[in-house]
Amino acid sequence: MNAPIPDGTQAVIDGVRRVHYDGYWIKVYDPPADSLTAKKQLIQALTRRLFNHVEHGINIPGKRLDDARRTYEAEQDPARKRVKGAMFAGALFNRATDIFTKLVELQELGIEIDSDNALMRECGLCLREALTLGRLVLHRSGDEGIDELWGEPFRAFSIPVEAFYESRYIKIAQALRDLDRIAAVMAGAFGSTPLFRGIEPLIADFVRLAKIKCETLRTDSEIFDVWADFVVASERLAAIAPGLSPASSAHERQLASDGMRLILQGRDLLTDITRARVTMPKSAREYIARCETFAALTQGTTYAPFTAIGERR
Repeated sequence: MNAPIPDGTQAVIDGVRRVHYDGYWIKVYDPPADSLTAKKQLIQALTRRLFNHVEHGINIPGKRLDDARRTYEAEQDPARKRVKGAMFAGALFNRATDIFTKLVELQELGIEIDSDNALMRECGLCLREALTLGRLVLHRSGDEGIDELWGEPFRAFSIPVEAFYESRYIKIAQALRDLDRIAAVMAGAFGSTPLFRGIEPLIADFVRLAKIKCETLRTDSEIFDVWADFVVASERLAAIAPGLSPASSAHERQLASDGMRLILQGRDLLTDITRARVTMPKSAREYIARCETFAALTQGTTYAPFTAIGERR
């Protein structure tokens, strides 16, 4: 038997430098030098990334932090308090970014900034409090929060840049694992029924390209081809029609409609995980349960094979 490959092992595979974590070989990028400037740029990028994935309306400027704190603490209605807590977290996040940006600007002017500087401590406290409130914030899909995104800027602030990059590879490997797991469930639920027979290659191609997109940074020169291929595969998966005969019953047509809706939900979930590059365990768990229910309902039902939209039978 082959010995297991230790996590962190690097190798050049097909001309690409990769690192091994949790059974996956992930594309490696050189981290920037560990400096306040590098951390500023990293935290700014992580802040933009966070607000790109979470619910609308919580990107509150840091200068409104006191207002956000006051209205959150005064709110009594639980549902409204959750939303105001999310807005408060956004303001904390932006305040930390504001502080760090100014500290780096001072450093660039030759002013030495010690690690125990009062503003450095304030920055860390803001990020820590934002991380605590991050549990109140939902993903843009509305299904769940993504705690990992709230923790990333604090880790980038508190650990060396190189160590932060290593931690991202671990998260990417976990995301790749869930992409494979969800795709396998989709292939089993829909490919095992005559209703969507032949869908497996479309799912396999989509998740293959999703995994490439997941490991590829936006700054990579290959991102243009990677993103284009990923979007096209997504469109092909969505552009299918279930196989229903003219004599299909209302129940059969309802199953076909439910199946199409589940396929699109799966496509969207895989896309969300791919773009965020972290796991979404609650969404994945609930989606897998829905697929299992659908598979059970379609056992023994006979349909014509599906066709891609625009194809002739």
